[in-house]
Amino acid sequence: MVLDPSGQVTLRDSTGEDVTAAPNADRLQKVLARAGMGSRRVCETLIAQGRVTVNGSPARLGQRADPAVDVVAVDGVRVATDPALVHYLLHKPPGVVCSTADPDARPLAVAFVPAEPRVFSVGRLDVQSEGLLVLTNDGPLAYRLTHPSFGIEKEYLVEVTGRPSPGALRRLREGVVLSDGPTAPARVGVLAPGVLRLVVHEGRNRQVRRMCEAVGHQVVRLVRVRIGPISDHSLAPGQWRHLTTDEVRSLAVAARARADDRVTRR
Repeated sequence: MVLDPSGQVTLRDSTGEDVTAAPNADRLQKVLARAGMGSRRVCETLIAQGRVTVNGSPARLGQRADPAVDVVAVDGVRVATDPALVHYLLHKPPGVVCSTADPDARPLAVAFVPAEPRVFSVGRLDVQSEGLLVLTNDGPLAYRLTHPSFGIEKEYLVEVTGRPSPGALRRLREGVVLSDGPTAPARVGVLAPGVLRLVVHEGRNRQVRRMCEAVGHQVVRLVRVRIGPISDHSLAPGQWRHLTTDEVRSLAVAARARADDRVTRR
């Protein structure tokens, strides 16, 4: 029996492993290794260095965790340890809707990926637009990617009518006033006459289209090419793939970094 500094009693066997965990629990270093955090030896080092928490409490060597129940984090960022969680990256074609059902019987984004387990689209990409879309059943990650407090970046290639003037570009960079309030400043680059690269970190409905319309230019084509650190120019419209463990973690890290930056600026 071990009494840790928090007063919690832990029963251990002759090898020093926790024997009070749930029946489906496994050694924490094994759970982390299976989630792609490195070899078991590397994961043991992470635990020993105090960089791992389980349900918000510092992890211990020999501790066990149930991947389907316990929240495991490394350096404050949740690790997707539950094998039932899936994360897909889809290049959504134009004409496809992101909702799970459509009264007009238009094609659904979820129909392009496996039917089981059921997933949902993360974030908005309107029906006329195309590009990268994350689909998952990972609720905590979806929350981080969509909640305004995290504000993860999204990058778009935008073809517009006419040639935006320096003044129009300046307005986009400074933020424009829409019907639901002023937007945050966008990063804007000109790739060719009438072709822009826009980076925003808000998730308003049809935001990029509305921003361009507000400065006098209708959108002809809009393609999302990056979500946070994730991009993939090899995916053709309608194609999808699994996100890697490193990519899933990089999304969570990017969202946390953005939230920390917002707090620092206050």
